[in-house]
Amino acid sequence: MEYSERGVPLEPYGSGYYFEEMTIGKKWRTFARTIMEADMIAFCNCTGITSELFCNTEYQKNESVMAGRPVPGAFAYTLCEGFGGQGPIRGTGLSLLNVELNIMAPVFIGDTIHCEVEVIESRESRSRDDSGLVRFKQDIVKHDGSIPISYRTLRLIKRKHKRGEVAA
Repeated sequence: MEYSERGVPLEPYGSGYYFEEMTIGKKWRTFARTIMEADMIAFCNCTGITSELFCNTEYQKNESVMAGRPVPGAFAYTLCEGFGGQGPIRGTGLSLLNVELNIMAPVFIGDTIHCEVEVIESRESRSRDDSGLVRFKQDIVKHDGSIPISYRTLRLIKRKHKRGEVAA
């Protein structure tokens, strides 16, 4: 723990929840973000996902079975992962161990999305005394309330105090 010059304990601004705080049923909502074309193009160029479906407006107008400008499901998922990394697991998330991803509907350029997160499992690590395992259910929610993507993650989360250690 850091202390100010006056001896006041300083908790890092925007720090995440520790394992002990990740109780089953805990829920939160991330901030929202509107997906812009520049975001999607940067993601497609960075990852090599340059399919006609995402990068060719004539194809989208004339060949696609979807009306509108869809973005890769992987983009929406990673954007929401970033939302969580800037808040609830900032500084406490040690490792992403598993992802189960279900894409049920498209996300489009111009959609505003946020993520709703719930702790559905929390258990001690058998091999580490400094962390625990937490499973999350995460729904990507569009501005109209629909849920195009739902996923579950298993993460290694830092403990506030090592197992068996007494808090000072």
